[in-house]
Amino acid sequence: MRLLHDRPRVALAVYAHPDDADVAAGGTLARWSALGCEVHLVVVCQGDKGAHDSHEGGERLVERRRGEVERAAKHLGASSVTMWDVPDGEVSNDLSTRERLVEVVRRWRPDVVLGPDPSAVFFGGVYVNHRDHRETGWALLDAVAPAAAMPLYFPETGPAHAVRYLLLSGTHEPDVAVDISSSIEAKIAAVLEHRSQMGEESAEISEVVKARAQQGARDLGAGFIETFRRVQLAE
Repeated sequence: MRLLHDRPRVALAVYAHPDDADVAAGGTLARWSALGCEVHLVVVCQGDKGAHDSHEGGERLVERRRGEVERAAKHLGASSVTMWDVPDGEVSNDLSTRERLVEVVRRWRPDVVLGPDPSAVFFGGVYVNHRDHRETGWALLDAVAPAAAMPLYFPETGPAHAVRYLLLSGTHEPDVAVDISSSIEAKIAAVLEHRSQMGEESAEISEVVKARAQQGARDLGAGFIETFRRVQLAE
């Protein structure tokens, strides 16, 4: 594991659910935006099923979560946030999804793309990685490498663009970390905007976020970190 000191010009984060980017990479995105990076966020799912009470779902929940995403993105300093209309649990790595992702990559032309590691399925004996995370991750990988970089793939979506590298979160094979000591409070503020998921226990949630970000940080000489699997695609 090593610290990543890159300052990308443009970063694109693509995650399945409304709170995923903030939890997985909020500190990194906030740090980079503070350094002048142009940060773009895509949320694939509309968040319509993210409730344990069946009476709380549907369009009312979608609108609530849309507002949460927009407020959270402001804490991260995002230049844009786009929320797609895919129902929760229905993400597919199909031609349509890949084409939409290729269009996004070619529009914003990022140096780095962040998203979930789809190869991580089981976490110990207590958690199975959500299908939406895995399908989003696979679709993103296929869209970035090779489709977005090759002009004959989806030519109507714009000029080809080669992403320099991927940062995959929620991975079993982390090899880089970003020091988010300067942006941990922005990450926490973004996470706390998702009250439909986190509730109102802000102090408790803040401590959980900090505790997770401290894991392995001292070994790297940092206060708080986010870890990723880096995949180098181009120089």
